[in-house]
Amino acid sequence: MKSGSFYQNYREVRLLIVHCSATRCNRDFPLDALHRSHLSRGFASIGYHFYITREGKVHICRPAHQIGAHVTGWNDKSIGICYEGGLSEKGVPADTRTYAQKCSLLDLLRQLKADYPQAKILGHYQVSPNIKKACPCFDAKEEYGSL
Repeated sequence: MKSGSFYQNYREVRLLIVHCSATRCNRDFPLDALHRSHLSRGFASIGYHFYITREGKVHICRPAHQIGAHVTGWNDKSIGICYEGGLSEKGVPADTRTYAQKCSLLDLLRQLKADYPQAKILGHYQVSPNIKKACPCFDAKEEYGSL
């Protein structure tokens, strides 16, 4: 078995997909609010595998071996990572990642690439031309393409 988690071989992970919570950068959207939001949408729990709050704390929401609920058509072949924010104070899509979030996201993606070296890193909107969202409000493919 390759390095990394014991569970990595339970399913093929081809994509590491970065999302934003699509919430205003001047309003808190803690883990429990995300949980309530996903429950209200009919999910069993939070659909992402990881959630990074503004202070840079990485919350594990689903184990990596479990299928997520974050991008139609790719949930079984991906890991979903979401950062808190993605909207300006006026509610316009914007890259609102704090320095702490950028550092935590980079560290997390490096760890995940070690476990899933063939996986590509994409932003939610980059998964399909049919996705009409700005999420994650920056070009994840370009920013993390060298990992």
